[in-house]
Formats: sequence, C-alpha cells, structure tokens
Amino acid sequence: MESKQILTVEGYSFKTEEDAKLAILENQKIKYIEKRMNYERPEHVLAVYKKALEEKAFRTPVGIRYLEKLHNYLEENEQITETVPPIPMHTNFSRKLRTTMNPAKNRIKAAKKRDILKTRYRTSVILNIALLFLVAAMFYIALKSDSPNMINYEQAITNKYSEWEQELSEREKQVRQREKELEELEID
Repeated sequence: MESKQILTVEGYSFKTEEDAKLAILENQKIKYIEKRMNYERPEHVLAVYKKALEEKAFRTPVGIRYLEKLHNYLEENEQITETVPPIPMHTNFSRKLRTTMNPAKNRIKAAKKRDILKTRYRTSVILNIALLFLVAAMFYIALKSDSPNMINYEQAITNKYSEWEQELSEREKQVRQREKELEELEID
C-alpha cells in the first residue's frame, strides 16, 4: 500500500500517520456503535451522544462527522425535549495557526532567509579578505621597520652590537694612536 492510501481515511487526507491511525480507530468505533444503536429510542441515542462528547471519543473529522449525524438526528427528533449539546471543537482554527501551515508563506520565508544568509556570507567573505590584507600589511610593515620587534629583533640586536664593536674598535685605535704620540713626545 502506498503511504497516500494509508493517510486517507473515509475521504479525509491526514498529514501524519498517527492522525490517520486515530481516524481508522474512530471509524471502527463508529461501526461498532452503529451495530448496537437503536434509532427507535432517541433517549438511547442522546445518551450515547453525550457519553461520546464527555469522553472526547471523537476528535478527527471522521468522528466529528458521525457526531454531526447524531446531533442532526437528535435536533430533528420530536421526542427529545432537552437541548442537544453542541459538538465541541478541540482544535484551533485561528489565522495564526493557519499561517504557520501555509506552504506558500513558508516558501517565501525560506527564500528570504536564504537571501539573508547569502548576504551575511558575502559580508563575511569580504570582511575576512580585508582582515587578511590588513594582517599581511602589518607583517610587511614589521619586516621593513627599523625598530626591533618580535620578527626582526635578532637582526636588530646583532646590528646594534656590531655597531658598538666597530665604535669601540675605532676608539681603541684612537686611544693607541694618542698613546703613541704621547710616548714620542716624552722621548723627544
């Protein structure tokens, strides 16, 4: 059997398998009641009708249709003097509920959500590219800078020590040269 056939009961198409199974059970209850129902005794029909309402025995459209049949019979019967209770609806038919189950609106909402996600994705990619460019620029600046930083500190320190060593060598050379000059002056 196809799933569409399973979800169709007594001319009603159900959205879930559980609802369809409930409708099948209600249909079986109806058949059982109908075998034992005595329509010649309207007070008996009224008692069965009230009991079904009290126990909320019928909730699907299949059961509601049967309750409607009983209700119409009782309303038209002249032997029933009391007021026949109305059939209660245990579901919400407001616009709020219908809009959540409206497929066209759901598709429109999904399309809008997709557009928003695409826009966010594009923005994210652009920002990531910009941040990558900024990080590359920072590394370039750090490499070309004269001041020591964590990237070029070893080279900067080596250069500084070599400059100091060169300065000290020149001073030492000048000091020796003056010492020589002084020794020559003392000898003369």
